[in-house]
Amino acid sequence: MTDKKLRKTKQSVNRALLESRILRSAEIVFASKGFSGASMERIAELAKISKQNLIYYFPNKDLLYKRVLKEILDIWIEKLSFLEHQEDSPEVVIANYVREKMQISRLYPNGSKVFAHEIISGAPVLKEYLISHLKPQFDRDVELVKSWINKGLIEEIDPQHLFFTIWAATQTYADFSVQMEVLLGKGPLSDEDFKRAELAVTDLVVRAIGAKKII
Repeated sequence: MTDKKLRKTKQSVNRALLESRILRSAEIVFASKGFSGASMERIAELAKISKQNLIYYFPNKDLLYKRVLKEILDIWIEKLSFLEHQEDSPEVVIANYVREKMQISRLYPNGSKVFAHEIISGAPVLKEYLISHLKPQFDRDVELVKSWINKGLIEEIDPQHLFFTIWAATQTYADFSVQMEVLLGKGPLSDEDFKRAELAVTDLVVRAIGAKKII
């Protein structure tokens, strides 16, 4: 590799790292202040860069907000397709799905909160993206669950509301973590807390659909 290519590669890596730092900082500010209360100054401060540098990457707050929302949804879509594991048994697919969803709540709690605020507000920014990106996958996954029912692998259950229930049960560990911390009498939820939650949610869902218990 030539020196020029090496420099270009290094610049690309540095840019990606800086963008990631900006996005993580924006998630924190949007999650705590909402869109209207967030400021580019505070995001730049948290990312430890100048406002001018921030504007170079994201010219305005609207664009940064959209990027935060799309990134968390893209992560969700990338990790949570039932179809990636369709050769597995329903209970294994369910366990993998819950595990990935819980991981997103653990690793991207602020992104999840921003997403929740957007949905509660009627999804003014994200609605078309939900229709074009999330719904096609959702429809495919619903069809897979229907095939399990038709094959007698699980009990008859409403596939769409099965997903809604799993999403609610896993996202709550990000969106309402403070409530859980208070009720559990502890500080921020630990990896062990998330593992305990993952096992509990998986067990509940597997029991509900009448699949084999795996935990």
